[in-house]
Amino acid sequence: MSEGRLAKLMVSPSLVLIAIVGAWPIIYAIWLSLHEYSVRVAGLSRWAGLDNYTNALSSNEWWSAFAHTIIFTVSSVFFETVIGLGMALCMHAAFKGQGLLRTTVLVPWAVLTVVTAVMWRTMFVSPYGFVNTLLGTDTVWLGSSPQALIICIIADIWKTAPFMALLLLAGLQVIPGEIYEAAKVDGATTWQRFTRITLPLLKPALLVALIFRTLDALQVFDLPWVLTQGQVGTSTLSTIAAETFQTNRIYGLGSAMAVLTFIVVMAVSFAYIRFIGGNIRGMAEE
Repeated sequence: MSEGRLAKLMVSPSLVLIAIVGAWPIIYAIWLSLHEYSVRVAGLSRWAGLDNYTNALSSNEWWSAFAHTIIFTVSSVFFETVIGLGMALCMHAAFKGQGLLRTTVLVPWAVLTVVTAVMWRTMFVSPYGFVNTLLGTDTVWLGSSPQALIICIIADIWKTAPFMALLLLAGLQVIPGEIYEAAKVDGATTWQRFTRITLPLLKPALLVALIFRTLDALQVFDLPWVLTQGQVGTSTLSTIAAETFQTNRIYGLGSAMAVLTFIVVMAVSFAYIRFIGGNIRGMAEE
């Protein structure tokens, strides 16, 4: 048996499993999105074509959720990158207690997202939450907009900035120390070493971290769902699809919203690969 044929036979079970676990739900969701499915009579459905997609795209609810998702993604990813880079630089520096710092920093990332959401909801609950007690106020933080969305963003930054720090720390550790020593000998300041050595050599790891976090943030569901049930200006593409399924029990429209979310995420993925992926390969080869 040739090596290529043997490789195909060994990989085929994994490919079949991926197709069953991953591809079949997507295909079924697309099928549902093209039908008006009855929840009263099992198996009863009527072909609807693109009507569900038209209804979704013509609704203010979907576009509001799209705007909230974009605001959440851009804000959280930006601050997570900046804070994560600072944390990575601190963890990369050689000092006593470095291991303890790395362990402590990674604790928020290890906490389940649902637990994080419950914790932050408890902090901002009215009137006995920690924040109201500290400020001496009786503000309903999670009951109005845009405060609720801001709290969702802050909670996500608190949890996920350590993940960015971990990815960037891995990039920092592959930068040769001799480069910094040579720069010091040439009289480069700390800022010059950061801008002209650290950032350029860290770009591959930085771009990979941005890709992971952006795609993850676009699909956010559990954090706003636990905090506010997707209400008061915190709805996202995932929450309105889930609400259409669970509360309204409109399977065709809910599937269309889920497919639209999938299309948005895939479009961003292809954009990253098209415009940034080549740069990553080029920088890695350099």
